[in-house]
Formats: sequence, structure tokens, C-alpha cells
Amino acid sequence: MELLQLKYFQTVARMEHMTKAAQELSIAQPSLSQTIKRLEEEIGVPLFDRKGRRIKLNRYGRIFLEKAELAFSILQEGKQEVVDLAKLNEDSISMAVMRSPIVPDLLSRFRRLHPFVRFRVKQISRATIQHQLENGEIDLCITPYSLEQDRPLSARLLMNDEIYLVVPKKHPLAAKESVDLHDIAHEPFVLKANGAFRETTDSYCRMAGFQPDIAFEVDDSLSIRGLVSEGLGIAFFSSLTMRTVKDTSITPLRISHPHCSRTIRLVWNEERYHSSIVTDFYQFIIDYFEQFSSAAPGSRK
Repeated sequence: MELLQLKYFQTVARMEHMTKAAQELSIAQPSLSQTIKRLEEEIGVPLFDRKGRRIKLNRYGRIFLEKAELAFSILQEGKQEVVDLAKLNEDSISMAVMRSPIVPDLLSRFRRLHPFVRFRVKQISRATIQHQLENGEIDLCITPYSLEQDRPLSARLLMNDEIYLVVPKKHPLAAKESVDLHDIAHEPFVLKANGAFRETTDSYCRMAGFQPDIAFEVDDSLSIRGLVSEGLGIAFFSSLTMRTVKDTSITPLRISHPHCSRTIRLVWNEERYHSSIVTDFYQFIIDYFEQFSSAAPGSRK
């Protein structure tokens, strides 16, 4: 059994179409068919069900595909270890992050210590993040999502990120230190269009017994801040966002009930090989978040 046979089988199994697989592999279709046939003869059972020109992976094929992909994964990991040992990929970090204004500062501070580091950064997606970590597509993730904690994934709490209500400076509520979320149910809101933060704030509104009256839905904190500043609505900001806001035209209020916060975690795959630069960055992230002051961001003296 040869690696080339396994590669061909993997492609055919994924596409379940001999001609399309041959085109992707840039080989003649008869040659590909013969390769798959020899592989099946060597294993002793058919790996595909065939009806005319149509093929479909059968239960033997699914079992074999799982093992073949595991073999390729182990080989890729071995290659990565060798490459890293040779210092050919020492400066690369692949990660997924939540949308937060602190991320550029986090990356730039680490780059000051490691000028040649190359980041490949993706926005987190609840649907794909666990798969990407398990398969080694990314090295680590900063996320507010709760992931399955079974091995091989390991999660470390970075912080409890308090959520504030932000109002225009001239708003009647601006003189208060805190507010009950239920008491502002009638107010127009400026909210994130989607994402983990929106899911969290929507859940707290439901907990307070109302659905927010949405005046604006936008994607970025800068636009939200501008709309609030102009008196067009109120908004939710996390403590992480408040740390970067230097705007006297808006006022943050603590939410007294329900207590609104989210947990920010650092997740990585313990069973994957990690280069020394990734390991250094892992510890750097922990130290970076530990440096945050316990004082409330944006609080008034």
C-alpha cells in the first residue's frame, strides 16, 4: 500500500465522483480507477458502492477513510515538527480571535518582542472553531464561546468580561452609577449586527423580560459609539472595549441587575505539537490579560 494510493482514495472518497477526482488530481480517469481497484483488491473488500457510473463510499470505505485521514494527520504533524526543528517555520502563529479592539494591541506588543513573527488571524466561528483546533488548522483561540472540554482541547480562563450600558453624556441616566436592565426596556438600542457578543446581550435582555427596541444594527464598535454619542440610542460595551474608549461624549453605566458579563478563554489543543513561538505567545496572552487592572474601565472618579 502506497501513500499515493491513499491520497487518490481520499480524493475520490471526498468527491464520490471518479471523473471529477481525476481532474482535481490531474491524472487520467482510467488510471485513477485502476489505482482504486488495486487498493480494494489489496484490502480485500470494496470501498465504494457502484451503480453504473455513480460511486458512493460504503461502510468499509468510511472506516478506511477515517484511518487514512488519521495517518495523513500524523504524517503532517511529523513534518511540522521537523520543519520547526529546522527553524523553517519558527515565526508563524495561526489563531482565531473574537472581535475586540484589544487584539491589535495584543499582537503588536508581542511583535515588539518577536519582530519576525507572522500572524495568520481568523475571526472565530462557533460552527468551525472546535474542528479547526482539533485538526491543527489553528494553534490557539481567544473566545467567549463555551467549547466542549473533553480532551484534547484545553481551555484557560483569561477574564470575566463585564458588560456595561453606554449612554450619551446628556442622557437622563448619565448621572447614575448603575441601572437595572429592566428599567431601560423602552430605550432605543444600537446593537452589534451579529456574533457572540450580540448573542450574549440578547440573552440578558430576555433574562430582564424584554426584547430590545433596535434602532440600529452595525458591525463595529466605532460606529456604535458614534451613534450613541449623537443621542440616537444606547448600547452595550464590554469592559474590554471600554478600556480602549477615550470619548467624553458617552457615559458607561454598570448594570446592577442582572449582572451582565461573559467569560473570555484561551483554548488550544494539548495533543498537537506547538512550536516554541506558539508556546511563548500562549504564555504572553496569559500575562497580557493578567496585567489588566481590576478597576472598572471607564468608571467615574
